[in-house]
Amino acid sequence: MSVTVRVPAKVNVQLAVGPARPDGFHDLANVFLAVGLYDEVTVTPADELRVTCEGPGADQVPLDRTNLAARAAEALAARYGRRADVHIHIAKDIPVAGGMAGGSADAAGALVACDALWGTGASRDELLDICAELGSDVPFSLVGGAALGTGRGEKLAELAVGGTFHWVFAAADGGLSTPAVYREFDRLTPDAPAPAASPALLDALRTGDATALAEALTNDLQPAALSLFPALTDTLKAGTEAGALAGIVSGSGPTTAFLVKDAESAERVAAALRGSGTCRGARVAVGPAVGATVV
Repeated sequence: MSVTVRVPAKVNVQLAVGPARPDGFHDLANVFLAVGLYDEVTVTPADELRVTCEGPGADQVPLDRTNLAARAAEALAARYGRRADVHIHIAKDIPVAGGMAGGSADAAGALVACDALWGTGASRDELLDICAELGSDVPFSLVGGAALGTGRGEKLAELAVGGTFHWVFAAADGGLSTPAVYREFDRLTPDAPAPAASPALLDALRTGDATALAEALTNDLQPAALSLFPALTDTLKAGTEAGALAGIVSGSGPTTAFLVKDAESAERVAAALRGSGTCRGARVAVGPAVGATVV
């Protein structure tokens, strides 16, 4: 018997970052939108815990117990007094180390899959509690849709979305370390104000207004990401010149996200980005997408 769970990528349509806290984290106002690029996580009973991975970027995914999916299985097993003896297989389609929460998605997928496989019957609140222990983005990977994350991003308030938003995601030729981006943010922004969600952005999500959402997109980590990876500026320019309503670095990067008017515009912008020489590739997706789901 095995269980497979499909989990979506995310884009941060707003990422407001406060000053560093004593624990090293930052308070955030993080507006997540799940988008239709998916990893699939399959768990099967085994003699011991092991992880395998296939797909784009699989060679960059750790296969030991530092993998977030493995840690998720162990956390659920510990709560229910059992051993995490499963084979976790991850089929990657979310860009690896791209600021789209691929590792967090895999953790949420493994958690939901193990819960189903073992019949633990954990409540949604229990699963979200484990997610929050694993990482700031993991709870949203479980929930999907759209949500405002506060605290370090793990405290979620689900948001209404009034339509479908079309996106193009450009994969960078290289990676960025999230801790390094935050350190650069601290250097560039020593007096960061307390973060707050944008009323205009929340209204644009609620009404499904892509033009208004494009005007409200913000990412406080973008200057830091561009400082460490200046070539992303060329990618942002290429996407907007091709007709995107707006471009933004996704999370801590280095993936760049372009909001476009419709499906036809998405294909046109993606083609222009692929031919621009400024990125490794471009993918089209729509949001919102549902969270971790057994398939």
